[in-house]
Order: sequence, then C-alpha cells, then structure tokens
Amino acid sequence: MTIKFVKRVASEMLGRGVRAIRIKDSALEEAKRALTKDDVRKLIKEGSIYAEPEKHNLSLHGKLLKVKREKGRKRGYGKRRGTAKARAGRVWEKKVRSQRLLLRKLKEMKKLDNKTFNRFYALIKGNAFPDKRSLLLHLDEQGVKVSEDELKQINEYIKAQYR
Repeated sequence: MTIKFVKRVASEMLGRGVRAIRIKDSALEEAKRALTKDDVRKLIKEGSIYAEPEKHNLSLHGKLLKVKREKGRKRGYGKRRGTAKARAGRVWEKKVRSQRLLLRKLKEMKKLDNKTFNRFYALIKGNAFPDKRSLLLHLDEQGVKVSEDELKQINEYIKAQYR
C-alpha cells in the first residue's frame, strides 16, 4: 500500500496522531509493501515504526498545580464546573454502544429480523434498558433465544472492540 495507509493504521494502533508516527529510513521499502494491519503490527513490534514521545509543554506553575491536584488539593466546590454526572465520564455512551453491538451481532447471527432489530434499536436509543442483561431479558420475552455459548462469543467480540 502507501506510506499514508501505514501511518494511519499505525496511529490507530499506537493511539497517537498521524503526524507523531515515524518510520525508520531503513524500513521504508518494507513499510510500502505492508498490505494488512498485521504487517504494520509486525513493523511496530520490530521498532521500524514508532510514535514520537508526547510533548508536555507545562510551565513550572502548571507542574506545581498538577502535583497539588494529584494530592487532592484544589478540587473543592469552587473549582467544579458541571454536574457530578457530567464530571463522572461517559457512562451512557459506553452502555449504549455495548447494547448496540450486542444487537448488531444478534442480527448478523440471524437471530433478529429487521423489524425487531429496528424496534429494539430505537428502545436502546430511548434509554429503555439499564444494562445488557435487561436487554437480553426483553429479547427473550419476544422469543429471541440466545444460548450461553453465543452470549460468551458476543461478549468476547464486544470486549475486543473496546481494546
């Protein structure tokens, strides 16, 4: 493929921007011949492709504040912006994405027809299910039977998506 492809794939794998990815001159030809993610992964393992270290341009004042915050200082009510839920993270997004992945895998396994899939997709969007287990219970009531082995397989797939 191209160097552009290799850098894009490497940036996804290393969790850095494309501009931070470097390819050693000695491995340039090998990088051009890389066709799959496995090829790029191999080059990263060899050290031919790497990401530059992150730059942290903190002033001395910023560094001191960071140390204090790590100790738990400067985190009182006066410094807080947003509700507790807003500061807690993106719990809803994670929940919804895992439920949607579960639904999609069930559809791929031919357990769901389009009508059922669309109905449950809308329910997930409306925050009808607190977790995947309750979604599975509702699916079971609709006559969609999912065995433990199938559920294990789907859960492994979902965990692989979040790595």
